[in-house]
Amino acid sequence: MGVSLREITRETVHDVCRLDAGDGGMQVAPNAVSIAQAYFAPEAWFRAVHADDALVGFVMLYDPTLVPAPKENRFFLWRLMIDKTHQRRGHGHAAVERLVEHTRTRPGAAQLHVSHAKNAAPLARFYQSLGFRYTGEEDDGELVMVRAL
Repeated sequence: MGVSLREITRETVHDVCRLDAGDGGMQVAPNAVSIAQAYFAPEAWFRAVHADDALVGFVMLYDPTLVPAPKENRFFLWRLMIDKTHQRRGHGHAAVERLVEHTRTRPGAAQLHVSHAKNAAPLARFYQSLGFRYTGEEDDGELVMVRAL
């Protein structure tokens, strides 16, 4: 079965919120914060990341096609979080690939953007391994990367 992105339900939301990236919230917001933001941002498409039947993480996409007049017209990997007990097993890589597959189904999607903190060399290498390249832009002090779909 591999890695899949599944809807978060009333039955699974507490488990998703208990996941811990192990960074003390320094690089990625806690999932409870992300889910709360998503409920007030109609452009947010968010899912739990599962490896086979195990819950391992969370992903959120900014999808401008979900609203009639979006603030931003580009698709953006808003959040990616893999629980510390499941990291370094390829789940993050596979989750991004599943997100790319989903994004390709969206009207007008040609690129996927992501950003990361300037001092996050491991994240830079991770996203570069997935085909993301720097745009030269900064967004709220973070470096922006893009991948063609």
